[in-house]
Amino acid sequence: MEKIKIKIIQPQKIVLETECDNVIIPGKDGDFGVYTGHTPFISVIRPGIMEIYNDQEVNKFAIHDGYVTVENDLITILCEIIEKAEDIDKNRAEAARKRAEERIKSNKDETDFRRAEMALKKSMARIGIS
Repeated sequence: MEKIKIKIIQPQKIVLETECDNVIIPGKDGDFGVYTGHTPFISVIRPGIMEIYNDQEVNKFAIHDGYVTVENDLITILCEIIEKAEDIDKNRAEAARKRAEERIKSNKDETDFRRAEMALKKSMARIGIS
């Protein structure tokens, strides 16, 4: 099977540069898969779980923001935060989820619901891979 290249870049470093069979990415309009020969495109990434498939192995990451481009069998992801399962403190993620849910349920005028919803999505991504 042909491989597709993936490069994940944060402002301070290149996080990953490898080849894989396919990738599932949480896009703004839903999760999407990228395989070799994929049509070129650009998308916004939403908080969620990204899965990289290579042979029989699946590597999962919590990704919280960014952009992805696909062109000439190269996936390039530019993001601020991407985390491996071993980098996540599950108890901290659970506490963040509870705080976000409480803010959303509070229904107070001063609550920034958009920010609370984003915090909830990020914590759920972290919990999902930990």
